[in-house]
Amino acid sequence: MKDTKVPLKLIALLADGEFHSGEHLGESLGMSRAAINKHIHTIREWGLDVFTVPGKGYSLPGAIQLLEAERILSLLEDKRVSVLPVVDSTNQYLLDRIAELHSGDACVAEYQQAGRGRRGRQWISPFGANLYLSMFWRLEQGPAAAMGLSLVIGMVMAEVLQRLGAEGVRVKWPNDLYLNDRKLAGILVELTGKTGDAAQLVIGAGINLAMRDANAGAINQGWINLQEAGIQIDRNELAATLLNELRQSLKQFEIDGLAPFIGRWRVLDNFIDRPVKLLIGDRQIVGIARGIDSQGALLLEQDGEIKPFIGGEISLRSAE
Repeated sequence: MKDTKVPLKLIALLADGEFHSGEHLGESLGMSRAAINKHIHTIREWGLDVFTVPGKGYSLPGAIQLLEAERILSLLEDKRVSVLPVVDSTNQYLLDRIAELHSGDACVAEYQQAGRGRRGRQWISPFGANLYLSMFWRLEQGPAAAMGLSLVIGMVMAEVLQRLGAEGVRVKWPNDLYLNDRKLAGILVELTGKTGDAAQLVIGAGINLAMRDANAGAINQGWINLQEAGIQIDRNELAATLLNELRQSLKQFEIDGLAPFIGRWRVLDNFIDRPVKLLIGDRQIVGIARGIDSQGALLLEQDGEIKPFIGGEISLRSAE
């Protein structure tokens, strides 16, 4: 990974959204204007739009809010989080350190060079636009005890976003977050551990707060960001609140399983009582979504009969 110190200092200077001359930036960072231009190229590669206007200098399209470690830590009940500017992926960062982690250890990042979603897909992760967060959890009861966990994570995240002002956020089974019928956030749970051993989980989330149009072309489904919906949420407050609530809820999940959370699902379900289709391999099954059962399986009504569906290879889509 190339040295990131200078590009990060440059972003901090440009974060106010104002124009800064190459001369001023060069003086501030102790380098030539030509060197500044090279680092501008790097931050463009990170997904930041940088305008260059002769006679005025460089500018971002608008001010951006950067992650502040001190602020996040001040809002956390448990301070075990790494605030990272640039990382391959937040999940991989924790997976690489899994032997030394304790339940609740977490990281958040400004930019992921190789963010990933479900089924190995790339997760588009431009610098400073969104929130990229991962947390480690160990389930002593083993992998079987993780059933329903991804639903709990989706519910908790949706409730936090609602509380902070995004009242229309809903969950799409099993755990994508939707707003106005479009994808707002994705969650990836990576599990290691054999039957009889403890399960080690890395829970990753990417939430679209202010995804810029230049980055949108690489995303293959209808998506939305909070800024587009006219919703402003403080990234630092969101990161800290999510970690506080996830840690508390996963402690409860360890003791009681999915049962205490099932009653919270219905009001959060984006597709409850709506026509949907399930894509399972080459098959397509159409019916009415009727919530979840006690195991976290999706309930689908067909011809008056309700059947449960569960498994990581099921995709849920609207049939409207």
